[in-house]
Amino acid sequence: MLPELKQADLIELLNKMLLVRRWEERLIRLAAEGPSFGHYHVYVGQETIGIPALFALRPTDLVFPTHRNHGYLLGRGADPGRLMAEILGKESGLNQGKAGTLHASAPELGIPHTSAIVGGIVPIAAGAALAAQVKGSDQVTVAVFGDGAMEEGATFEALNIASLWKVPVVFLCENNTDEALGAAAGGYPKSVTAARDLGDIARAVGVPTLVVDGTDAGGVHSAMNEAVSRARNSGGPTFLEARVSRWPGSNPLWPELPGGEMELRYVEEPEAAPEQLRRWYSEKDGLLRYLREILSHGVMGKNDVEELDAKIHAQVEDAVRFAADSPYPPPGSAYLDVFAGRS
Repeated sequence: MLPELKQADLIELLNKMLLVRRWEERLIRLAAEGPSFGHYHVYVGQETIGIPALFALRPTDLVFPTHRNHGYLLGRGADPGRLMAEILGKESGLNQGKAGTLHASAPELGIPHTSAIVGGIVPIAAGAALAAQVKGSDQVTVAVFGDGAMEEGATFEALNIASLWKVPVVFLCENNTDEALGAAAGGYPKSVTAARDLGDIARAVGVPTLVVDGTDAGGVHSAMNEAVSRARNSGGPTFLEARVSRWPGSNPLWPELPGGEMELRYVEEPEAAPEQLRRWYSEKDGLLRYLREILSHGVMGKNDVEELDAKIHAQVEDAVRFAADSPYPPPGSAYLDVFAGRS
C-alpha cells in the first residue's frame, strides 16, 4: 500500500528510491570497470525499508546505519557526487576519503557514524539515544542493522538497557535472509540463534516488537511512525523487523548486476526480465511494487516516471564524473582528524 502522505511526498519517496537504485547500479559497474576500491555492500532491494522509514523522522533525529549505508546517506540528502568521491578515496568525499564505503557518515544530516562491524552500531545508537534522554530532548535515534546482528551479545545488551531505561531508540532490523518473506514463524533457519522468531529476543527483555513486509512502503512507514511516536513520547524502544528477500546480485564477495540494470518495463512486464530474475522483479522487488502502486493510484503517469528516471540517470553520471575528476587528498592530511597526532 502507499504511505499516507501527500502526493508531493509520495513522488519524493520514489525520487529517492530510484536515486538509490540507479546510484548503486552505477557503483557496481564502476567497480567492475576499475580501479578497485575495496569491498563494498549495496542497498539494492531494500529501498522500500530505509526511504519510507526516514520519512517518519525529523531532521534533528539521528540514524546509525549498518554497512549497507549508501541508501540511508542518499535518503537523508547526501550529495551523490561526494558520496561517490568518498568511496573512491577522494578529498572531496563526505569524509575527505578517509571513511570509504563502509564507514561513510554525514553528521550534518543526522548520520554521525556507520559501522561495518556486525551489531557494532547498535549500542552506539542506544548510547546516543540515552544522551538525548539525559538532555531532556525529544530527539529519536534509529539503529539500523541486519538479522545477523541478532546473534551478537552487544545487540542483546543494548536491547536490555534500552528497555530498562526506556531509551528513545528504534531498533530497525532489516531481515534479508532468503527465507525472511513468507516464513511461517518469521524464522531465521540459517541462524545460530535458538530463537525462530527474531522478535522473541526483543520481547524477552520487554521491548515491543513490530513486523512488516519490507517491500510494502506504506506498511514500513506506518510501523516506523508508531515506533518513533512511542520513543518521542517517553514510551521507550521498539524492535521493528522489516522482512525482505536478499537481492540476487548481492553476493557475499562482490555485488554484481545479473541481467543488467533494472528496466522500467519490468513494472508491467516482469516476464521480460532474464529468466533467473523474473520472480524477483514480479514478487520481491519493493521498488517495482511501489512503482506499480504509484501508477495504479494515478500519483504519476508512465511518462512522468520515465522522465524522472532519465533525470536521475543523468544525476548519477554527474556524480561519477565529479568523483573521477576530484583529486586524492595530500599525504599530509593523513595526520589530520585523528585522536593522536605525530610524535
